[in-house]
Amino acid sequence: MKHLSIVFLLALAGMACAGVEYRQFANPEQQAAYENLTSELRCLVCQNQTIADSNAELAADLRRQVYEMLQQGKSKQDIALFMTDRYGDFVLYNPPFKLKTGLLWIGPAVFLLIGLIAVFLFARRKKNVANVEINAEKQQKIRSLLEESDQS
Repeated sequence: MKHLSIVFLLALAGMACAGVEYRQFANPEQQAAYENLTSELRCLVCQNQTIADSNAELAADLRRQVYEMLQQGKSKQDIALFMTDRYGDFVLYNPPFKLKTGLLWIGPAVFLLIGLIAVFLFARRKKNVANVEINAEKQQKIRSLLEESDQS
């Protein structure tokens, strides 16, 4: 039984190593550019991971393509331009500010502002309603006191 569990664990370890990609670069600058690009490009399948973090087949293809383009001597800017031309600005984790991407940049601030205004108006309205209730209670008390004084 022990031998069977050891064989099973060794098989699992082999599968875990199968997902690791190893790329050899001519110099450390290329490797740094590769790591930088793969951490700046979004996986189009996962959409919440970079291509460096994703296990999707498309992410693996994009990593391979980035590697090949770096081996061809292309710069980071050339590769980023190629990817945005092909997939749009969405492929970048930090898309540039353009008319098309303006909602991505301004949207959260607009929604926050709308939320703050709504909270302010709600609190103000609730305060006014509380004042009206207090005034109505005071008026009722005054009427009852006046009625008591008229009867005596």
